[in-house]
Amino acid sequence: MYLGIDHGTTAMRFATSSGEMKIPRRDATAFTMDDLAPLSRNGAFDGIAVCYSMGDAISAITDIRKVQNRGIITREGAGEHIGGGTRVYDMVKESGIPAVVIPGIHRGSPTDPRFKAYSHQTSPEKLGIAYEAQQSLGDTFIVADVSSNTVSLLVQDGAVVGAFDACVFAPGTTHGALDVDAIRRIDRGEETANEAFLHAGVRHTLPADQQAPALALWTAMEIAALRILAPGAPIAVAGSQGPAIADDVQAILGDSVSVFDEWAAARGLSRIARDVFTGTDTILGLAVDL
Repeated sequence: MYLGIDHGTTAMRFATSSGEMKIPRRDATAFTMDDLAPLSRNGAFDGIAVCYSMGDAISAITDIRKVQNRGIITREGAGEHIGGGTRVYDMVKESGIPAVVIPGIHRGSPTDPRFKAYSHQTSPEKLGIAYEAQQSLGDTFIVADVSSNTVSLLVQDGAVVGAFDACVFAPGTTHGALDVDAIRRIDRGEETANEAFLHAGVRHTLPADQQAPALALWTAMEIAALRILAPGAPIAVAGSQGPAIADDVQAILGDSVSVFDEWAAARGLSRIARDVFTGTDTILGLAVDL
């Protein structure tokens, strides 16, 4: 049995081929491997794929025993730091169960160099979503994960080409790119840049009745932008807001949209763990380093 662990914005999600569960990130600060009993009665897993933060210090899917600083350059930067993800990562490493750490996509990744105008393209769990989507959409597709943040990713001929990070393009419900007002608040000392990022989503910037339509429009624009590189590529949306905006995205783009739920990342990561520990040496164009 193989386990995938999604380090989400609000919760840690765990999935195997037969079930899933989640723990709010604040509650995960007390996590032990015994908490996974609902997924494995005897606590046995053949392999685990785990994510941590932005994953920007590694570019290959890497044995957890080889990874320094949990695979990140620094904990400072965009996002909320709670401690649940750190606890889960450390308990997995200490368990002795074979495990790999999933990288994010960044300037060190083997992707289209034009995307490297920005330092970071996507955090590791989106690769889980992409791997899950690949099972039904084939080797070329675009998937947008829409939740607290919005990140869209292009896979072409089975390899990641590039992605739009949450800091760069479409807002999510909580996070988004820094606009002129945010820059002014930062310059006045009212917020840090990270605090402004955490207040740039539609829940902070728009009335309630305009939030879902705005998410749909901006998500559709990200997808349309990536389709320049892959005309006619199948489209999917995922994440907690994906099912809610799928119809609007479909109407805007005039094309069918597949929908994946909040468990797509953890399920895809479980598939990655299975394939890595049964001999696959590349996943979505990324090397495996065991």
